[in-house]
Amino acid sequence: MLASNWTGLQPAIFLLLGIPGLETFHIWISIPFCLVYLMSLMANVALLLIIKTDPKLHEPMYLFLCMLSVTDLMLTSSTLPKILSLFWFNDREIYFETCLTQMYLIHSLSTMESGFILAMAFDRYVAICHPLRHSTILTPAVILGFGLATVSRGAVLLSPHPFLLRWLSYCRTNVISHTYCEFMALIKLACAETKIRRTYSLIVAFLTGDLDFILIICSYVLILLTVFSLPSKAARLKTLSTCVSHVWVILVFYTPAFFSFLTHRFGHHIAPRIHIFVANIYLLIPPMMNPIIYGVKTKRIREGLFKFLTMKCV
Repeated sequence: MLASNWTGLQPAIFLLLGIPGLETFHIWISIPFCLVYLMSLMANVALLLIIKTDPKLHEPMYLFLCMLSVTDLMLTSSTLPKILSLFWFNDREIYFETCLTQMYLIHSLSTMESGFILAMAFDRYVAICHPLRHSTILTPAVILGFGLATVSRGAVLLSPHPFLLRWLSYCRTNVISHTYCEFMALIKLACAETKIRRTYSLIVAFLTGDLDFILIICSYVLILLTVFSLPSKAARLKTLSTCVSHVWVILVFYTPAFFSFLTHRFGHHIAPRIHIFVANIYLLIPPMMNPIIYGVKTKRIREGLFKFLTMKCV
């Protein structure tokens, strides 16, 4: 089905363009993409096994980290195999229903990831600002409730997105200037009025990622106020060191996420290849870096890794 003679209102198949302007470099770009994907799979699976096999790590922060790792595994696996197939075999075709499913998974899982990062920020707030009540506030029931609420929020708030796109007519083209199916990339192809759909998308973005980020900032303001009220510099540094890993995770996740979100809506002067490349980085780098950051910065996870490897070698 060629894009040039396509005249349907709702295509059976979309064609993924890849990274605009860099099509001839797709094979070379696929090499680091594939390596990062494999590292992401291995790092997250290793982290899950370490936390599962070490009872000392069955604490709120590490349980939330497990939820984050599972979400990362699902997010990368819903996109990277198709992206690599596009780069390696020029497999551009993606069925309309598959495209909508991929779009839903990307946005809902990203929302869940943001929610788990917020839950980890809340854990740091309680641990530092109310240390004596940490175990009574973050009980197993509360942790489970956080997890279920985060998953439900992502699943429910994003569930209208496929239907909002399903009912549109696509009379312009069936070529998606992207490496995967994304809400704004698809809605730009529609020939109908999309103001209400765009507005709903913005509202959902505010109620999820934007609100999460605001609450995370608030939690760290309270954490800093508590830390700087400590009597000694050594105590302040020791307390802040427990937040370093989480702060890096926040930066790695939200920096490309906000860049991609703002570029889609306001950054019309930014070259498409830069935007698409960063959008791919958003799906690749956080899932790989999250377990590595915690593995490098957290002594207990390093010890758990050594213990796990020792058990396997015996």
